[in-house]
Amino acid sequence: MTTLSRKCVPFTPFDGELSKATVAIVTAGGVHLKDQEPFNIADELGDLTFRVIPEDVDSSRLMVTHHHYDHGDADEDINVVFPVDVLRDLQAEGFVRDLAKKHIGYMGYTMQLKAMYEGTAPEIANEIDRGSRADVVVLTGG
Repeated sequence: MTTLSRKCVPFTPFDGELSKATVAIVTAGGVHLKDQEPFNIADELGDLTFRVIPEDVDSSRLMVTHHHYDHGDADEDINVVFPVDVLRDLQAEGFVRDLAKKHIGYMGYTMQLKAMYEGTAPEIANEIDRGSRADVVVLTGG
């Protein structure tokens, strides 16, 4: 059996001004567009894929596919795990400059830790880095 060491990510404080920042959302809460392929909740090892969510998404078009947490509250108000409307309110108030061009949803449950760490996580980071124009990323769980 292969053992994995725990990878430590150093705390990286944001030293800019939020009022001048563009914000992206990355959620492990299983959020995706209703017309996107749902996450594979039947796979006992977990689904390592992710979904790109556009900046102009209407929050009513979002849903959760995840069986490893109670998402009843998120089903009522997606902003519980994907605070896109909250960020829009903060933008309107001048607290943040803008929302990023794209956001990411994935199903955080996985037994495939090495594949997540070496594959999916860098792919998500690259997707956010490519063209999203994000200065800050809000990470949410489920």
